[in-house]
Amino acid sequence: MDRLMSLLLTGLICLVALGQFVQVITRYLLEIPVLGLEESLLYPTMWLYMVGAVNASRENSHIRANVLEIFLKTPKQVAVLALVGEALSLAIGCWLTYWAWDFTKYSMRVWRESPTLYIPTFYVDIALITGLVLMMVFTAIQLGRHIHQVLTGTFPEPLPTSTEPPKEELA
Repeated sequence: MDRLMSLLLTGLICLVALGQFVQVITRYLLEIPVLGLEESLLYPTMWLYMVGAVNASRENSHIRANVLEIFLKTPKQVAVLALVGEALSLAIGCWLTYWAWDFTKYSMRVWRESPTLYIPTFYVDIALITGLVLMMVFTAIQLGRHIHQVLTGTFPEPLPTSTEPPKEELA
């Protein structure tokens, strides 16, 4: 799974970067804009955002501002805080997924097309529902782990807070 995500994200990043590079060169240096390039870049860009969010959810590596953890003294308190945070994330995410499903149904019914190339935008629109469903799956897994930790009392080791390098002992 790690290899697949790595390849997919790398491919999408390269595709978006190459498209932007071509657009800058043709538009600003050669002064010949490429018709439909912006429209066609919408597809890999949206999928890149959503696959990246799914990957961060899968790895549990979202950016967090864990300010409350500073004031908590025990690993159990930290685990309970993480459980509450994951539960809130799952609730809000499910609500957003419900909205995304309504949008997906609308997108299927209307079957919009891009203005220049007439490419169906449905394939961009389904990235949202796909990404949110997968993020909610991984959030539910993380929530289950936190529930298990709180119920069994098995907490992960806290990360060291010292910024000093470890001292080597001389024998």
